Amino acid sequence: MSTATLYRRWRSKEDLVVGTAVRWASDLGPQPDTGSLEGDLAVLLRDKAGTLQGPGGRLLHVLIGEAAHNEALARVLDTAIIQPVRDRAATVVRHAVDRGDIPPLKDSHVLADLVVGSMVSRLFLTPDAAHAGTTDGASSGEAAVRELLPFLLRALGAQPG
Repeated sequence: MSTATLYRRWRSKEDLVVGTAVRWASDLGPQPDTGSLEGDLAVLLRDKAGTLQGPGGRLLHVLIGEAAHNEALARVLDTAIIQPVRDRAATVVRHAVDRGDIPPLKDSHVLADLVVGSMVSRLFLTPDAAHAGTTDGASSGEAAVRELLPFLLRALGAQPG
């Protein structure tokens, strides 16, 4: 798709991001509630891996780079993409605290930053991780979930199952 084609449909990069973000946010699926922190966190990680590895992820990869130089775009990414993930992560933490899986956290949104940041790092910034196959045929996203889940559980004060 050419730049001219994009601008016929969207007036600006910000409009493109908002349109993409709205669609992406609507694809988040239901709020995870598997009955365990490990299950809920695995669902959240898999959702992010699936998004980052799909067509929207390729666009998001480009937009993240552009947002470093465009404050308006960075705000749109935060509002439309990061905040919904933060809200989901806060719910995961709230359920885990209510079940007694973990002690209360001072800032539950840090979990969303860890989920998003670690997935972006593994799938966008670490070429070996993003492109390497696994011996059991798992996708790089699923491999990232398996690698990150135990660390995130420990960071939250829970032990992997």
